[in-house]
Amino acid sequence: MLRFVLTRLLSGIALFAAASSLAFLLLNVGAGDVGRSVLGPTAPQAAVDAKNAALGLDDPVVVRYLSWVGHALSGDLGTSWFTSQPVTGTIVSRLSVTLTLVVGATLLTAVAATLLGVTAALRGGWADRVVQVVALLGYAIPGFLLALLLVRLFALDLGWFAPTGFVPFPESARGWLGTATLPIVALSVGATAAVALQVRGAILDALRQDWVRTLRSRGLSERRVVLKHVLRNAGGPALTVLGLQFIGLLGGAVIVEQIFAIPGLGQMSVTATATGDVPVVMGLVIAVGTLVVLVNLAIDLAQGVLNPKVRVR
Repeated sequence: MLRFVLTRLLSGIALFAAASSLAFLLLNVGAGDVGRSVLGPTAPQAAVDAKNAALGLDDPVVVRYLSWVGHALSGDLGTSWFTSQPVTGTIVSRLSVTLTLVVGATLLTAVAATLLGVTAALRGGWADRVVQVVALLGYAIPGFLLALLLVRLFALDLGWFAPTGFVPFPESARGWLGTATLPIVALSVGATAAVALQVRGAILDALRQDWVRTLRSRGLSERRVVLKHVLRNAGGPALTVLGLQFIGLLGGAVIVEQIFAIPGLGQMSVTATATGDVPVVMGLVIAVGTLVVLVNLAIDLAQGVLNPKVRVR
C-alpha cells in the first residue's frame, strides 16, 4: 500500500511541476510591456523601463523561472504587479470561499447522484427513464444560465436567498445558507447528471455479473447483495467521475462567483487574467494544481481500498 501511495504521489508531483513550468513560460513569453500596463499609457518611457527592471523583467526567462521556483518552494509566491499585495495571503483568504462552494457542491452531487443512479438501476422502467431525462436536462442547461434562473426565481422573485455576496459560516450559519445555497446548487446540477449516469451504469454492469447470481443463490437478501457487494463494486468508477467533477467544479466556480458576486478564486482569476498579472495567475496555478494532485491522490487511495487489485497495477 505504501508503494502504491508513493507512486501516485510522485506521478502527481511530476505532472504538477510540468504544468506549472509550462504555464510560467507561456505567461512570461506573452506578458508584453508589463511596465506600461502597470503605469498606464501616459507614463514616460524612463519610468516604464525602471518599473520593468524593478519587477525583474530584464532578466532572462530561465533566471526568472529559477528565482520564482526558489521563492515558491518557501511559500512566497511574490506580490501582485498591479496591487502590490502578497499573492500567498490573497489566495489563502479567497481559497476558503471557493472551497466552501466546491466541496458543498461535491457533497450534494455525491448524495443526489447516488440516490438517482441507484434508483434508476434497481427500479428500472419509468424511474430509469425519468432519471435519464433529468440527467439529460442537467447536461443541456449551461451552468451560468441555471445560476441566472435560480437568482431570478429564488432570490429576486421569492426572496428566499440573497442574490449576491457571501457570508462565511463562522460569522453566521443562517447567512451562509442564504448566500451559499444557490451557488452550490448551480454548480452541482451538471455534475450530478454525470455521476448519476455513471452510478447507474456501474450498478447495472455489476448486477449482470456471475458472482451476483452466486450470492443470490446462497440465500443472501437482495438488500445485502446490493448494499454490501454491488455498491462497493460500482463505487470505483463513480469515485473516478466524482473526482473529475470536483476538478471541473473549480473551473465552473469562476462563472458562478462572477454571477453571485462572491469574492473567491474565480473572481480573482478573471481579474488577474484580464490585467495580465502573472504572479497572481501563477499563484492560482499553484493553488489549483495542488488541489488537483490532492484530490487525485485521495481518489486513488479510495480506489485502492474499494478494489485491492488497483494497488498492484
